[in-house]
Amino acid sequence: EHREDQEAPAAEDEDTGAQVAPIVKLEEVAVSTGEENEDPILDLKSKLYRFDKEGNQWKERGAGTVKLLKHKETGKVRLVMRQSKTLKICANHLVLPTMTVQEHAGNDKSCLWHASDYADGELKDELFCIRFASVESKYILLSITLLLLYMKLNQCYFNSLFKLRSGPAH
Repeated sequence: EHREDQEAPAAEDEDTGAQVAPIVKLEEVAVSTGEENEDPILDLKSKLYRFDKEGNQWKERGAGTVKLLKHKETGKVRLVMRQSKTLKICANHLVLPTMTVQEHAGNDKSCLWHASDYADGELKDELFCIRFASVESKYILLSITLLLLYMKLNQCYFNSLFKLRSGPAH
């Protein structure tokens, strides 16, 4: 027998009127990412690998967002990559004029480069491989990296040329 006076269970989007007081009061905490004094030049989703010399194999460092960040005061550019869910840093190094970024011969969506990386809290020479979702993203990274290196090399050249022309101070 069906009774109409029985209450149906409340739907998820239905307001039951119940109020729950918080047990613990949480205060807002300011978090510093270390990127506050930098402007992003590039921000792309990718997967990063590093070459393990001992095991002679590629090991995944993480999947997430790779960024090229330019410091507002010094003008130095660094590459930072964080894992998407944990935001743990898996790459953190300067983009230097001596670096070369090249296409990976086995994958048309990947690039390789060497860098002195500080992601683990100490400088280590690493060989990196980054894989993008599309070939276009790879070419964006290659183009911007080449442009940055070209600008840095020209800046070094013009700075040294200016020093030569100005001579010693009197």
